[in-house]
Amino acid sequence: QVQLVESGGGLVQAGGSLRLSCAASGGTFSRLAMGWFRQAPGQGREFVAAISWIAKTYAADSVKGRFTISRDNAKNAVYLQMNNLKPEDTAVYSCAARYDRIGSVQYSANYDYWGQGTQVTVSL
Repeated sequence: QVQLVESGGGLVQAGGSLRLSCAASGGTFSRLAMGWFRQAPGQGREFVAAISWIAKTYAADSVKGRFTISRDNAKNAVYLQMNNLKPEDTAVYSCAARYDRIGSVQYSANYDYWGQGTQVTVSL
């Protein structure tokens, strides 16, 4: 079993930055594909970004150029650097993990392990 714990959320003004962290334990982190998803009130879960076990990255069109996903295998951690935040980025951000297999990293159903989430609120 893989356990995931997110941190780094908070309240920020529009145009500001936040860095989310996700610490993993209980698995072989270097073989995990990691993803970030978000869910705003009353909306479904939305793909944000992902990074494969060989560090190939993916990002939703809505965050390209603003958000960057990275991983540190030595620390068993994945990060989401969020710049130029907008009010529409307000959501609970969750970290997810899966071992490498066929299936798009952009679909939440393709992940096996999830963190509890961290709230990001962007004010005007």
